[in-house]
Amino acid sequence: MKLSSATLILDTALAEAQKRGVSVCISIVDAAAWPVAFVRMDGAPLGVIDVSNKKARTAVLFQMDSADFAKVAHPDAGAYTLENTNGGLTSFGGGVVLKAADGTVLGGIGVSGAATQDDIDIARTAADTLTA
Repeated sequence: MKLSSATLILDTALAEAQKRGVSVCISIVDAAAWPVAFVRMDGAPLGVIDVSNKKARTAVLFQMDSADFAKVAHPDAGAYTLENTNGGLTSFGGGVVLKAADGTVLGGIGVSGAATQDDIDIARTAADTLTA
């Protein structure tokens, strides 16, 4: 993922978070799960820095949104504790796979600090800039 794409995604996520009146951390990783861009908005708790990173990594490493990952990694599912692999993942929403218009996986975005549905919506709005 190019920095220019990551910056566009980051700016879109920031604008959406501001529109919703929430303070979040936003992490963007490339297709190998390495960091490309990050921001912690004023007022976002320190603890959500790591959560946003893990949401982005979860999305790209398993090529599924972290909300979908949660369906296979919860206590009654077949892959319970899967989030303990790969240096730590997370099994709740806010991590979204970033794909090019042709479906190629470019990376992942993780948003954390607001209500889970807001995190998901902010991440999806930002991810949609790649296919707009």
